[in-house]
Amino acid sequence: MELLEQRGVRLIVHLPVELDHHCTEALRKEIDRTLEKEPVSELEFDFSETAFMDSAGVGLILGRYKIMQALDGSMTVSHMNTQIRRILALSGIQQQIPLKKEEAL
Repeated sequence: MELLEQRGVRLIVHLPVELDHHCTEALRKEIDRTLEKEPVSELEFDFSETAFMDSAGVGLILGRYKIMQALDGSMTVSHMNTQIRRILALSGIQQQIPLKKEEAL
């Protein structure tokens, strides 16, 4: 499965198993490049396959949220397991970005 999937004006980012400082920089560049080139008004971070995330992952999400705000777009975070949901809650992200309730299987 490709990491980025575009469905009309929605860009879905299928995050890797480990979202850490080793992969966030390349992922950030790829997302930002797509946001510059394609008409995207909705961005979704899909955590279906993600088992681990560190502060670099939180920074990736917050940075893209700021870009989407500047573009008058929206952003959601989906399919989080309990650990990912806890990390995002501790970071305060849920006060700014909708967290969908379903969890990864």
